Amino acid sequence: MVLQSELLKVAEVQITYKPRFKVSERPQISRSQHAYNILIQQWDLGKIQLIEEFKILLLNRRNRVLGLVHISSGGYSGTVADPKVIFTAALKCCASGIILCHNHPSGELDPSSEDIALTRRLGEAGKLLDLQILDHLIISVHGYYSFGDDGIL
Repeated sequence: MVLQSELLKVAEVQITYKPRFKVSERPQISRSQHAYNILIQQWDLGKIQLIEEFKILLLNRRNRVLGLVHISSGGYSGTVADPKVIFTAALKCCASGIILCHNHPSGELDPSSEDIALTRRLGEAGKLLDLQILDHLIISVHGYYSFGDDGIL
């Protein structure tokens, strides 16, 4: 018999995903330009040249957008892209693919060695979860750089 004083307090964990649009109404991404157009429309352009932010687009098997998730905001020279947060969001909506994205407030679109290392690390982790990293975009108001287009993925 369990006494009342012996009960442990445990947090309840819930998993929910509530799409607001039919699948046929969601944008379908077939190239990096499509992803950039969606991302730049959703970005706070008042901050894009001030702070670095990291976001992800979550896609189903037909590359239709399931959602856009803000992962982190940092300072002028960096932000944290926590793999646990990225993959939690993707698993929560049963995504099949992820497009990573961050901005460089300087406007320079070339990836840093840290950007390349992070992309490779997330790609390897995604394989274990059957979640493909489809691309990684570095964006600015003047354009974007695509890891996929450049053959880095």
